[in-house]
Amino acid sequence: MTYLVNDIVLPLDFVEGEAFSKAEKRLRAAGIMPGRDVRYSVFRRSVDARRRDDIRFTLSVLAEGELPALPDDVLKRNRIAVRKEEALKIGAPERRLSERPVIVGSGPAGLFAALMLSENGYSPIVLERGGSLSERIEKVDGFRSSRALDPSTNVQFGAGGAGTFSDGKLVTRINDPAVSFVLRRFVDFGAPKEILQLSRPHVGTDLLRGVLSNMIAYLESKGTEFRYHTRVLSVKTKNGTAQSVATDRGEIPCGALVLAVGNSASDLFLGLLSDGFSVEAKPFSVGMRIEHPQDVIDRALYGAFAGHPSLGHAEYNCSCDTSSRGVYTFCMCPGGEVVCGASEEETVVVNGMSLHARNGKNANSAVCVSVFTDDYGSTPQGAISFRQMIERAAYACGGGRYAAPAITAGDLLSGRVSRPVGSVVPSYLSGDVRIVSPEKYLPPFVVEGIARGIRAFDKRISGFASEDAILTGPETRTSSPVRILRGEDRAALGFDNIYPCGEGAGYAGGITSSASDGTRTAIALMSRYAAL
Repeated sequence: MTYLVNDIVLPLDFVEGEAFSKAEKRLRAAGIMPGRDVRYSVFRRSVDARRRDDIRFTLSVLAEGELPALPDDVLKRNRIAVRKEEALKIGAPERRLSERPVIVGSGPAGLFAALMLSENGYSPIVLERGGSLSERIEKVDGFRSSRALDPSTNVQFGAGGAGTFSDGKLVTRINDPAVSFVLRRFVDFGAPKEILQLSRPHVGTDLLRGVLSNMIAYLESKGTEFRYHTRVLSVKTKNGTAQSVATDRGEIPCGALVLAVGNSASDLFLGLLSDGFSVEAKPFSVGMRIEHPQDVIDRALYGAFAGHPSLGHAEYNCSCDTSSRGVYTFCMCPGGEVVCGASEEETVVVNGMSLHARNGKNANSAVCVSVFTDDYGSTPQGAISFRQMIERAAYACGGGRYAAPAITAGDLLSGRVSRPVGSVVPSYLSGDVRIVSPEKYLPPFVVEGIARGIRAFDKRISGFASEDAILTGPETRTSSPVRILRGEDRAALGFDNIYPCGEGAGYAGGITSSASDGTRTAIALMSRYAAL
């Protein structure tokens, strides 16, 4: 029997032995007498900062060994839970593939689908419209100085997907075996082991690049073939079965197709509609990135404990409801920077990124407002046009060369445009912003929602609404604006061997959920089709 001993509270300078001792005492209080064969390990660690004058760690300790079963009421009373991790099981396939499986997209969903397939002998082909990892890094770094955007290889497109240039957050769900699998494999490929314990693990874009490089090399050694600079134009089907994929580099036969596209692949979404796929519009969010000095956030959330070496930088996650629309912070990047996430020429999109050390001067996060399907006509075409209209208007407001429109929080909240950049220097492209009213490129309901959200969040985080906080926009790529419909077997509706998955297909939001969705989708494919 394996138990999780939860809610073990310890000071910031604790050592693991203290946690294990407390776990053993809790087991004894529940009537278990652990023997020497019981193994203890820290399963999860989080910061309890509800009292700024007494910040502690809260831990869950895993106890494994010859332990007896206990009644549920005894476990609940002693804050102990049985640890049952469902295994990832592959069913017996019904038929054999006629061709190699093809995966469209090399983001987290595509890479983890490739991992499952390659380790089980399927030798998938991965099609990526952008370049390799090394080429992509060169293109993104070059864009900072030249402002020459490559629409195929940029922050959104290329090996590793959009998450490559992010904070590398790995949001976790304790009892999801696919998430546990994803985290363990990240560690196998070079991610810090601490991601297995932290309640809010992150890798950082600098370390994530090494993880991806190792993973891609491993996949190639296991038979996965990567074809870069290969853009999918359409899917050729017969009687509801994918036969091949038409690309700008020719036609590629496929025995099964995994659509692990990113949420920026607007042209492919429209192409799938033309090919007869069931694609529906869905709600998403739009907003701006707000920046504060990181030390201000640290003091607001940690008080006198700010700067403690065991804590690292403070993080926040805020939400509120304003006039029936949700407003929330998204993808908070401690010590990070705001980056240009454009993937189409003459558009501006912002995103957040940070290194593993999170040692930048500013903290940033998106402040996003819910966009409902009624706001853009409830069609996939309307959703895509709505997003593009904002991004093109933002480019025009920035004055060209991918400069971004920005405004201080003081001006936003007072409804004026009078203050230049103050004490908070925007990190976007070394400060290349233009002070503009956001109403010139964002719908009024988004601007109003952001203002209300900032006021609400300031009640929790002192200084959130400070006059010099800088907002840069627009943030439009929080999630996919469409969903490619699939059934319980994960196959696209109306099709036999086509599997949409991940963030772009509308089934995930972030690195971990996309990777786990790709993992489960590959299992569904293997449970129906044997390898060629």
